[in-house]
Amino acid sequence: MRLRLAGKTPRWILVALLIAWAPAAAQRSTPDDTTSLIQAIDAKRESYATIAKQIWGFAEVGYQEVKSSALLQQQLRAAGFQVKSGVADIPTAFVATFGSGKPIIGIVGEFDALPGLSQEAQTAVRHAIEDNAPGHGCGHNLLGTGALAAAVAVKDWMAATGQKGTLRYYGTPAEEGGSGKVYMVRAGLFSDVDVAVSWHPGDRNEASPTSSTANITAKFRFHGVAAHAAAAPDRGRSALDGVEAMDYMVNMMREHVPQETRIHYIITRGGAAPNVVPDFAEAYYYARQPNMPILDKIWDRIVDAAKGAALGTGTTMDHEVTGAVYNVLPNEYLSGLMNRNLERIGGFPYTPEEAKFAEDIRKTLTDPPDVAIGSQEKVRPMRTGAVNSSSTDYADVSWNVPAVSMTGATFAPGVPAHSWQATACAGSTIGVKGMMVAAKSMTLTTVDLFTDPTHIQKARAEFDQKRGPNFVYKTRLADRKPALDYRK
Repeated sequence: MRLRLAGKTPRWILVALLIAWAPAAAQRSTPDDTTSLIQAIDAKRESYATIAKQIWGFAEVGYQEVKSSALLQQQLRAAGFQVKSGVADIPTAFVATFGSGKPIIGIVGEFDALPGLSQEAQTAVRHAIEDNAPGHGCGHNLLGTGALAAAVAVKDWMAATGQKGTLRYYGTPAEEGGSGKVYMVRAGLFSDVDVAVSWHPGDRNEASPTSSTANITAKFRFHGVAAHAAAAPDRGRSALDGVEAMDYMVNMMREHVPQETRIHYIITRGGAAPNVVPDFAEAYYYARQPNMPILDKIWDRIVDAAKGAALGTGTTMDHEVTGAVYNVLPNEYLSGLMNRNLERIGGFPYTPEEAKFAEDIRKTLTDPPDVAIGSQEKVRPMRTGAVNSSSTDYADVSWNVPAVSMTGATFAPGVPAHSWQATACAGSTIGVKGMMVAAKSMTLTTVDLFTDPTHIQKARAEFDQKRGPNFVYKTRLADRKPALDYRK
């Protein structure tokens, strides 16, 4: 741009024109920020792939993610973040911070594995690395690492541009049933956050404003009287009878709850030997419902069934609530912002080897996949009103601050989470490709939030409207300590 002025121009006009022109000229002379940010993430691709594979190999279950948490903390410290570990009375929880002042944007990462889903990576045959060992069947090795990649990229951008504000990485353990984020919310760690940003592995690329089911989990423990099952059965009181009576009554309840409700359980302890009347037995229950007030009432009925089972079998019962999470409060404005960035990044193709792996692993599924290979190359159009039947403690964050999340295509199309097939994908090159799409999309979204205050204002307005003026956040975990041994 050149300034061309005819004749003699007053000095004050020249000065005014130069002041107005200078920022635009400087902006035009600066390389495109989007391109630079994406290139910065791509330059560290192999490093992030290695970190994701290391966490995949650790495969640590909730509240036991010692190595995974330490690795992520080390990476953040090396990148220039100030890290506070062991927050909210959880040894593996941490918060990493860069910058100061407003706005405050949080990027949320997870890193816990699931019991019993050990599986070799990028292998289409069921083969556990270690029998009955944990595995990353929900891809949280990718989730935590992708969030790390985004946080580092945004931090580097802030340092280079002098951008004001605070960036935080939240290291949140025990998402799978342990409600780690709920305790972090309860500790006030999100109280000053303007927006929280996250993602989750899946079998497609999507940033729709999707809700979820609220979830309450507990271990019901029955105590009876041991006796010889043949010689003196009358002297015994079977704790296993208590568990089975509870299970029977809860199963009858299924006909009399709203159809969106999900109730599932396992018997974790059923006795030591058939010829000994069990004096201890335990059942582990999950109950889900898209509406937390409705779920609260259903849960009270489940507890009553347990009490009745104990009364009817001559046993006693106590229960420990190990987790309780809300349904996600979606933010359509933030989802629209993230969706635009996801579309800018786009999907990715498979190599011939990856396509072969995807085809082979889809053949192991119980039902034919409902989505074709090649869908990972696209972004699913944004839709509203969807409710996933799964649950997440990120929901409690979403009821306390405006929050957004997306799905990255880390699993072969059609592969469900919480399966050995998902573990195989989460440790593969397919998983890394989906993770990189999410990292870039989160980075661009976070930069947008820092640079344009109207995004935060509009997101907050929708958040306040949806919660309503009389909303008060309550949780069944309000007076409980984190169940640090719930996976032991």
